Amino acid sequence: MSHCSGTNKKSFSNTNLVVITGGPGAGKTAVLEVAKKFLCARVAILPEAASIIFSGGFWRLESDNARAAAQTAIYHVQKQMEQLVHAEHRWGLGLCDRGTLDGLAYWPKDEATFWDMTQSQILKEYVKYKTVIHLKTPPIEHGYNHQNPLRLESASQAKKIDEKIAKIWSNHPHYRVIESSASFWLKTQTAIEYIIEELPECCKKDSKEEPK
Repeated sequence: MSHCSGTNKKSFSNTNLVVITGGPGAGKTAVLEVAKKFLCARVAILPEAASIIFSGGFWRLESDNARAAAQTAIYHVQKQMEQLVHAEHRWGLGLCDRGTLDGLAYWPKDEATFWDMTQSQILKEYVKYKTVIHLKTPPIEHGYNHQNPLRLESASQAKKIDEKIAKIWSNHPHYRVIESSASFWLKTQTAIEYIIEELPECCKKDSKEEPK
């Protein structure tokens, strides 16, 4: 019998959250797609809140007010998804395509207004996440592209955002960085290894063999 997914009655008193972050084009969504294919069914994959917002028709305008409005919406969608994962008690681990602090890297106004909006502070946001895995954005020679239609940034803009994300998350007590590589598959394998370390024992037993 499956240890985690073989019964609907299995519940978890606590669900740790792991952030998969990085600048545009870093490979976050691709890593999570790979994870989805072989990890235990009791691992929740939280979609990127920004994709939900923008693909749903939220106006993507260039003014500071519009960008702040978008990031406010993204923050609250992310926060509600995370709270739902905790409240359901059905998942052993939650993998987040970005965390709530990623919005600070895109925030167009001064940092104080971000904290006013969130009614939070950085340590309070840190404590929500067991681990932060930062996939570095690749340069053009390592495959940066615009295959994602929601990705508007140039390679240089993506690098700047990636640097902001590093600054925001680097003081998290369990912050792990995966450098860009010519081999995206190697980058993916490393990320999956880090994720596996965070799985509860029952999910480790139920997950398929690590991809090679």
